Amino acid sequence: INLIGNIRAETGLGQSCRLVADELEASGIPYSIYPYEQLGSMQEGNYEKYNSKICDQLPYNVNLIHINPHELGLVFQQNREKIWNGRYNIGFWLWELEEFPDEWTPCFRCVDEIWTPSEFISRAVRKKTDKPVITIPYHVEAVPGDFTRGDFGLPEDLFLFLMMYDKNSMTERKNPMAVIAAYKKAFRPDEPAGLVIKCGSCDAQELEALRSELAGYEHIYFVTETLSREKVNSLISLVDVVVSLHRAEGFGLVMAEAMFMGTPVIATNWSSNTEFMTPETACMVGYRMVQLKRDYGVFKKGNWWSDPDVDEAAGYMRRLYEEPELYKKLAAGGKAYIESA
Repeated sequence: INLIGNIRAETGLGQSCRLVADELEASGIPYSIYPYEQLGSMQEGNYEKYNSKICDQLPYNVNLIHINPHELGLVFQQNREKIWNGRYNIGFWLWELEEFPDEWTPCFRCVDEIWTPSEFISRAVRKKTDKPVITIPYHVEAVPGDFTRGDFGLPEDLFLFLMMYDKNSMTERKNPMAVIAAYKKAFRPDEPAGLVIKCGSCDAQELEALRSELAGYEHIYFVTETLSREKVNSLISLVDVVVSLHRAEGFGLVMAEAMFMGTPVIATNWSSNTEFMTPETACMVGYRMVQLKRDYGVFKKGNWWSDPDVDEAAGYMRRLYEEPELYKKLAAGGKAYIESA
């Protein structure tokens, strides 16, 4: 298999590509990695473990093209003969809503088959094509490095909640304001419970908006620099709880990795993350479905996504802070569930 994608990108899509490479390595199937740089500037990591597989040739007759449809047309125009011709082409695609965009359906002509990491995505894609659509879940592993809270500027004596998102993944979808609202409902400013906000690609205006929502709260910590995968894993393992009040997820890697490392998760009970969570292994937050009133990047007006219940999320935050037995149960249960899945 020729795996085509940006193996070094410090993004969720880059991590997805690395997980697919790890699965190919574990399978024993011969493979190479053909590096493709996504549109726009993107910070890249080293990831030396993949160097021996990176190649500017395509030695095998099956392509696994880890490039989402909104870029696939351009890649096809640039590299039609070199990449596509004479090979069996599989697209590895991610998507976050129940309806696959009609404007992306011409991309089906570029592939013979589609893989996705969740049945939630596969169902959406199958509505628009009769080509094979196969769910290939990630094999989740996360190894933290030898770091302490102090390495991130975090205190040792507070109960810490972590929210992580990248602005390039669409702030409105990741919904950080809901986490902030839940935290403010759950805790007074003087209580020893803090909120860590890991924000990638955030400009000064977005950071100021987040800070203004938290005015008067002392225990707020921002992590804005790009971190290596080892440091990301460490941050997740060092906090007490990960919170994701997303409106939609194509998989939810941060949540899965947190569970793998024994960090309890509070998450919206909708979209792909429900395929590796249960009410016994995570705090699943109720929601109502809302229709998009305008476009948010690739998420177009008229589509639907979830609006998580902030009050319920605040209740879970409070319970995990106050109830050590519940905390231990979810930490152990989440880890066991991911390891056995």
